[in-house]
Amino acid sequence: MTSRSGRTVDEAMTDPSSPATQEPHVYRVGELVVGLRRLLEDRVGRVWVSGEISNLHEARSGHRYFTLKDDEGQLRAAFFRGAARTLRFDLEEGMEVRVYAEVSLYEARGDLQLIVREVEPVGQGVLQRAFEQLKARLGAEGLFDEARKRPLPAIPRGVGIVTSETGAAVRDVVRVASDRFPGIPLRIVPTRVQGDGSEDEIAAALGDVADVPGIDVVLLVRGGGSLEDLWAFNTEVVVRALVNCPLPVVSGVGHEVDFTLADAAADARAATPSAAAALALPERETLVETFEHQVERLLAVMRAELERARASFDRQAEGLRQWAPAAQVQAQRERWRAAVRALRGEIAVHQRRHGARLAEAAARLDSLSPLSVLDRGYALVRRGDDGTLVRRASQVSPGDALSIRVADARITATAVRSDEVE
Repeated sequence: MTSRSGRTVDEAMTDPSSPATQEPHVYRVGELVVGLRRLLEDRVGRVWVSGEISNLHEARSGHRYFTLKDDEGQLRAAFFRGAARTLRFDLEEGMEVRVYAEVSLYEARGDLQLIVREVEPVGQGVLQRAFEQLKARLGAEGLFDEARKRPLPAIPRGVGIVTSETGAAVRDVVRVASDRFPGIPLRIVPTRVQGDGSEDEIAAALGDVADVPGIDVVLLVRGGGSLEDLWAFNTEVVVRALVNCPLPVVSGVGHEVDFTLADAAADARAATPSAAAALALPERETLVETFEHQVERLLAVMRAELERARASFDRQAEGLRQWAPAAQVQAQRERWRAAVRALRGEIAVHQRRHGARLAEAAARLDSLSPLSVLDRGYALVRRGDDGTLVRRASQVSPGDALSIRVADARITATAVRSDEVE
């Protein structure tokens, strides 16, 4: 951009030789701002700047804006979406960082700003910072809780192996499996275990291995390497795939000193691929020895139970001989017969005792009987129609039928009249 004097704005602003008496040059605001921006971009360019993040804001577009400050000053910073996609950790308020950025001007406001291309945390590596942030966030969701982890099968029907089919890890697993449990089916679901996009392949393989028939446990393994080499196992997509895998998973990633988020999310963690195979597979010889020992214990228990049962049977048989049903029936029969005899004797005594009383009562009743009165010449008169005992003449009318009982007979008569007796 040129000024009215024919020189560029950059030249005019950087040339101190203009005489004081020369007519001053007047810039339009837009001209000056554009010139300053170009000057900054050309003369300063890209620099590394360190400071503390404040006023962090993420727009809907995915661009991130913040202020980079220290005790002596502050600068606005813009971290556009395209560059921010490569960031492996989350920016946080108050985070100490160093940024690689272009020094520029925001023309609409005339603000000095940094166009950020890269961000690194100060005092901690980028990957380590990303590891800690993701670990904290997924841990808060409970993805690493021991309570959600599943037990491994004691004797699996088959083992699925998610790893590179050409790496040393798969050879280590096969060797250990052949030594510990020869003949067990091993099913490899191959995947890349390093490099861009490998985390998505690992997650897909963890989903596919569950569809392989006859698999009860999964080994997620790879050999050792740097944090960068093992980074696929520290990604959210792999952690969630481990949690969602319907089969229990043993993680054996790297060497003993290595620890990944996959180790934290897996149902069991082994220090190496070989250790993962040993953890998932029992040793067949040990199983055989254990089985033989258990068989011997079972046989000993059965023999002891048989001896106890035989002794109990002998005791019961002796008891039966002493208390045989036939003998018990005979004893009961004898007691019954004795009871019958005693009862009959008692009945006879009671008959004699009560017979005399009965005879005496009968004599008294006989003396009071109306029949005895009839023997002395009296008679009983009853009306013939209803059998009513006639005690007075007023009860009978001439022509009424009468039944007269004497001592030895019954006489039927008809009333003619009745006369009163003085």
